[in-house]
Amino acid sequence: MARGLQKIQSQQKKDAAKGKEKGSQLAARKAGLPIVCPDCKCQLPNYKTLVTHMEAKHPSIPIPAESTFQ
Repeated sequence: MARGLQKIQSQQKKDAAKGKEKGSQLAARKAGLPIVCPDCKCQLPNYKTLVTHMEAKHPSIPIPAESTFQ
């Protein structure tokens, strides 16, 4: 069993950690997925992933140039 001061400090650390978990992560997700598929609006992290996605899901649609996403 922890001593008085150590117990209080431990509880405060746990409470502080809980407070940091709250909030929305939508802004962080939007920043991490900057490329959007022009056909299905799927968000992707980079151009290479877009090329793979387009080849697999939309083979009949031409792949847009990388410069259009910068």
